[in-house]
Amino acid sequence: MSNNAHQNLSHTPKHIICSILGTGFFVCLCAIISFPVIAGLLASFRPGTELIRKGLALDLDPTTMTLANYKYLFGGNQDSRKYFMWYKNSLLITVLSVVLTLLICYFVAYGLTMYNFKLQNLLFTLVIATMMVPFEILMLPMYKEIIALGLIDTYVGVIITGLCSASTIFFFRQYMTGLPKELLSAARIDGANEYYISVKIIMPLVKPAFASMGILCAMGSWNAILWPLLVLKGAEKFTLPIGLNTLLTPYGNNYDVLIAGSMFGILPIFIIFLVFQKYIIDGMTAGAVKG
Repeated sequence: MSNNAHQNLSHTPKHIICSILGTGFFVCLCAIISFPVIAGLLASFRPGTELIRKGLALDLDPTTMTLANYKYLFGGNQDSRKYFMWYKNSLLITVLSVVLTLLICYFVAYGLTMYNFKLQNLLFTLVIATMMVPFEILMLPMYKEIIALGLIDTYVGVIITGLCSASTIFFFRQYMTGLPKELLSAARIDGANEYYISVKIIMPLVKPAFASMGILCAMGSWNAILWPLLVLKGAEKFTLPIGLNTLLTPYGNNYDVLIAGSMFGILPIFIIFLVFQKYIIDGMTAGAVKG
């Protein structure tokens, strides 16, 4: 079909209507998804009393807009010191969780993909089967195990249970199945050991998968509340979601810190997404087309 025929087809009424409907659908979807973030951002520039009176709304009233919430958050008072302590705890747990999870899951997936051995498919099936078990069922046995190990009220107790993620192993394995195994044979012929092959040859080829899963793992760890709430007991070790939740009590609600702190808490994930967004599509679409 010629280029003129393609152009004529693209300008038919049916095609124009479909384009308008498709664009309208995605605009509406974008507006629905963006509403909580935009409303929360606007609320962070209003006094706490305005939030109680109007709730989260897109009502832009310049007369009530103020930087008082952020001045209070960064003012060095007792509430701001607690907030940044929770912020530091969340950063520490997230960084350790992401780094250790990616490394452990990468090497597990590497072994399940690059080597041929008995029960290989069975082991991978067992890994995938764990994805069908809800966390709520595993929560009590894991909690008893953490108590037995003496890891209650420690960061290790929060991190250790999620280091071997079945979904991350699955993603890495699916990505590595698209890599030629001849790379291993060629490297071994050249005298490379297994460590050099896995770290220096295969790992750089899996950068898109590392970036994609790093963002997902960081989001999961940063936003986690249920498991850290069970393990952590002291307020000085609370993560940011738990700490912000303590600001809402029957005796008083500190909305000034809550709203401004919630918006400032989005910043790390937003930065990670901006830095690694170019790898997301590559990682998510890896293996979709094989030729």
